[in-house]
This record gives sequence, structure tokens and C-alpha cells, in this order.
Amino acid sequence: MRSAKGLEKILSRGAVRKKGDQQCLITNGLDAPVVNIKTTTFTLLALFAFASNSLLTRLALGSHQIDAATFTAIRLVSGAVTLAVLVRAREGTVKPQRGRGAISAIGPLALFAYAVPFSFAYLRIGAAVGALVLFGVVQLTMIGYAIFRGERPTAFAWLGLVLALGGLAILTTPSTIRPDWLGLGLMSLAGIAWGAYSLIGRKAVDPIASNAQSFIWSSLPALFLLIILRHSVTTSSRGIALAVISGAVTSGLGYAVWYRALPRLSVLQAAVAQLSVPVIAAMGAVTLLHEKLSVRLVISGIAVLGGVGIVLAARARRRS
Repeated sequence: MRSAKGLEKILSRGAVRKKGDQQCLITNGLDAPVVNIKTTTFTLLALFAFASNSLLTRLALGSHQIDAATFTAIRLVSGAVTLAVLVRAREGTVKPQRGRGAISAIGPLALFAYAVPFSFAYLRIGAAVGALVLFGVVQLTMIGYAIFRGERPTAFAWLGLVLALGGLAILTTPSTIRPDWLGLGLMSLAGIAWGAYSLIGRKAVDPIASNAQSFIWSSLPALFLLIILRHSVTTSSRGIALAVISGAVTSGLGYAVWYRALPRLSVLQAAVAQLSVPVIAAMGAVTLLHEKLSVRLVISGIAVLGGVGIVLAARARRRS
């Protein structure tokens, strides 16, 4: 048992703070959130929602239940409505974000630049491949931005980057099954745009409100694109329903749940948790969409996820 003097000495080096139901012990500058059952549940729900976006989009577009432009427009509008309702229920109105972290035109444009190629890519590639490419490119975009801003990776981190890039390259190498260059290219563009959107979102004071405004404003160019491509519009009740679920539930509610869990996770915990999204998507693709996992995809997935994991571990070790 520690003496009173020893306890005072420990408390003098650190302090305990509480924000809502989050309790953190701050000692020597380290902030370690306590992850409880509620936080774990929110995190799992959000990860399943993110993975489900790939499954729903591929299910709708791969079976030609709806065209890509209509799916994108419905998804963004549905997400905008859901997030706006959540903000209004919380604050009584949807107010424009002001001051630090205010939404700009870049956020909606980045969201639009993600949503369009994301949908069109799933006309050509499977959910498992798409989720892996999207995740890998998003993480590499954010890591690349950090390097551009002056971060100097360790040799261990460079090894992880090379491994992750090599994993993505494996998907494009010639084989008996010809890779769909256009589909992979479109998903890579979606990943770059989503990485940019995530970097912009870090500055938001109120992430849910900022996401709501981004969805609202990105819906306008999506509807304009739908008008331009109106002659190729094909819809069905099932396709529309899948688009609404993707926008309202797995996007709108998914982001809201994720941002409830995020403040209670450390940076490393949040980043590592997202490593499971392509895995969940791949399992769902095999189980629900009857896709086949090739040896190439498995090797690529191990390389990409392992490489990103190495980089995250190296960055966390360097910061600590």
C-alpha cells in the first residue's frame, strides 16, 4: 500500500480529468483514454458502417440496380438530411460553422470528388478489392501529407510505406485475370479525395455539423451531374433503397457514431481500428456478395495493412 506522501508525489506529476463519461490519466504529458464498453460498441458500429458502404455500393451497382450518378446523388442527399436532422435535434437549428474549423468550399468539393469515382469504380471492381485500395490510398495520402509538411519518418516507417505501396502494386501486376485499370484508378482517386477530406475534417470544431454542411453542399454538384447524365439514368426500388441506406445509415449515422467514439480513443487506437475496415468488407464480400478471395488479394491485403500498421506504430513510438 502506498503512503499518503507517495500518492501526493504521483498526483503532483499528473492529474485526472473527466469529460462526460471519458476519464483520462495525464501523466508526464501522455493522454491515455479509458476505452469502455460504450466506446467499444460505438467504434465497432462505425467500422461496420464504413465497410458496409463498399458492400452496399457494389451490391447496387454491380447488379445494375441503379446507375452510378443517381446512386451518388441519393447517397449524398440522404446523408445530408440525416446529419442535418441530428444537428437540428441537438441544437435546434443548422447554423453555418464560423471561426476556426469553419467549413469551406474545399470540404464539399473533396467529398464530391470522393463520392463520384467511388460509385463509378464499383461498376468495375469488387467490394473487397475496392475497400482495400480505398483504405490504402487514404492512409498513404494522409501519411504523405505529413511528410510533405516536414515529418521525417524513421527507417522503420519507410519500410512500412514501401510494403504498403508494394501491396497496392501487386493488384496491378499482370496475371491470368487482367486487372481493371479504370476501376482501380477511379478508386485511387476516391482514396486521395477522402484522405484530403479527412485532413480538412481534423480542423473542424464540430465534426458532425461540418460533415452535415459538406454533405449538403456536395449534393448540389451531384444533382447537377445527374442532370448531365440523365439519359443514362436507370433505377429500381431496390437500387434506390440501397442508396438511401448507404447515405442515411452507413454514411450519416456511421459518421455520427464514429465521432462519438473518436474523442475517447487515442490517435493510435483510432488509426489501428480502421485497419479492420478492409477486412470486414472482404468478409462481407465473400459471405454476402459471393466474391472469391484470390491469393493475389490476400497477399496484397497483408502487405497494405501490415505496412500501414508499421507506419502507425513507428509514428506513435516517435511521438511518445
